[in-house]
Amino acid sequence: MNFSSIFLIQITVTVLFSLCATIFDVRKGFVPNLLCYILIAFGLFSNLILSLISTNIKFILASIISMVITYSITYMLWQLSIWGGGDVRLFTGIATVIPFGLNIDFLHIFPVLSVYPFSFSVVINSILVSFPFLMVFVCYAIVKKDLFQNNIDILFNVFSVDSLNYIKEKTLNKTIPVREIKEGNIVNSYYFDDEHISDLIGEEDGNLKVYENTDKGCKYYFKSISAGGITKKEESLLKIMSVQGFIDNRISIKVSYPFTPAIVAGLLIAVFYGDIMMIFAKNIMLVI
Repeated sequence: MNFSSIFLIQITVTVLFSLCATIFDVRKGFVPNLLCYILIAFGLFSNLILSLISTNIKFILASIISMVITYSITYMLWQLSIWGGGDVRLFTGIATVIPFGLNIDFLHIFPVLSVYPFSFSVVINSILVSFPFLMVFVCYAIVKKDLFQNNIDILFNVFSVDSLNYIKEKTLNKTIPVREIKEGNIVNSYYFDDEHISDLIGEEDGNLKVYENTDKGCKYYFKSISAGGITKKEESLLKIMSVQGFIDNRISIKVSYPFTPAIVAGLLIAVFYGDIMMIFAKNIMLVI
């Protein structure tokens, strides 16, 4: 039985939801949870329908397995601050709707499939596609901040470890007034001695975590523990502590870089062309 029409609906819905997520991420700085949950529900429902029509459990089973595995892997990468929580949920939604690569005969769509789940192809494609975006972003920040004007040595040693760390520090971080901080911002290390601050942050049990400082100077420091950024309660707490004089009125945060455009690009490439790594490997084999 040919399910190309249903596959096309799944692809269309997934792309549309991913585009909506991108619009929210770029304009608002976050991906709505509801959007991702609806996509996950659609994935389970559509693959259940496919299983019922075909009397083959593989569709819904693959959907559930793909959902669980993708969530687990992308969640671990979220813990490493690779991307935000919204990206994790979006990847999970995509994995639930499209658990394996789809061929659509009447549109002549035959992507190069990988040996791993389709969602992993989307993840890998997204990461590879994100590098050009990131390079453009960093170059723009370098030009805008005119980093080399007073640091000409950096320009001539741009690929040294010190130079790269300097560029990273200056382009991917910024200091803002605490009153302007908002939910989702990723807070860099803030050093302090007051144990009361440690207690207040510990009570929230959110994205901020307090550590003991082993270097000379302040006893403690706090920072965001993941790319999800601070919660709404932590936003309020930081503003209150700033007003009351517990912390300074300025704080360092990481410059936000929306990853959803790369996810959409990775998804489209995976759907219409296939896995970039497999395409590359295939071309290498042809050359050899």
